[in-house]
Amino acid sequence: MSGNRVAQNYFEYNGVRSDQMGLKIENRDIFGAPAFDKSFITIPGRDGELISSNRRFPNMQIVYTVFLPAESLSDLMTKMTAVKAWLYAEPDRYHELRDTSDTDAYRKAVINAQLDVTQEVKRIGRFTISFSCLPYRYLNSGTEARTFSAAMPFMNPTPFTAKPLIRMNGNGRSGVLKLTHGGVETEWSIDGINGWIEIDSDEMIITDANGLANNRVTGDGFPLLKPGATTVSFSGSISSVELTPRWVVL
Repeated sequence: MSGNRVAQNYFEYNGVRSDQMGLKIENRDIFGAPAFDKSFITIPGRDGELISSNRRFPNMQIVYTVFLPAESLSDLMTKMTAVKAWLYAEPDRYHELRDTSDTDAYRKAVINAQLDVTQEVKRIGRFTISFSCLPYRYLNSGTEARTFSAAMPFMNPTPFTAKPLIRMNGNGRSGVLKLTHGGVETEWSIDGINGWIEIDSDEMIITDANGLANNRVTGDGFPLLKPGATTVSFSGSISSVELTPRWVVL
């Protein structure tokens, strides 16, 4: 059957869509950006103010106003029980939050407020859902892993530094991972690779098949992909590298 299709309108949290739970979106507050964490310092005798920066963005709130059609209060209670089971599952960690109004990216979010449900004619269950989100949006294009067996250039298309996931494959006593950006080289030495070892720069952990392996990698912090071009190379017992860049924007 031909004709115009009704545009889909939902958000997806922790793998479940809001429309699957019967929710209708009345309003969404998703287009803002967090305030940069800084303060202003006044110096007597000096015009203006100095900026003291903590060099970070704090979390931001994403808020949906929704309603849940129901035939009765009993029906509303049944449906709300299912909604709460969905939203409050694993409330101690971040989950992917996607929205049909932002098809290029997703956020990392966790439910962050109680649900106050009001009774209204025709919109019997009306309430707001507030998520606390990490400050950045994660581009879908940055979730694609690239595997390479020789030096590979990566072009960060955003003005923000990305924290990649890097898996090094191989077998042997040691290996070296190197990132080169703007002529500056940064190295990490790996003490033994038994199949694979993985550096997660976002979570700041290093793992292998046996669990945590932070004590087997030495270097300056964790690998970062700064804006512009970065070449990733390796040597020693590393045979290939699989890298997921995780590009971010506000």
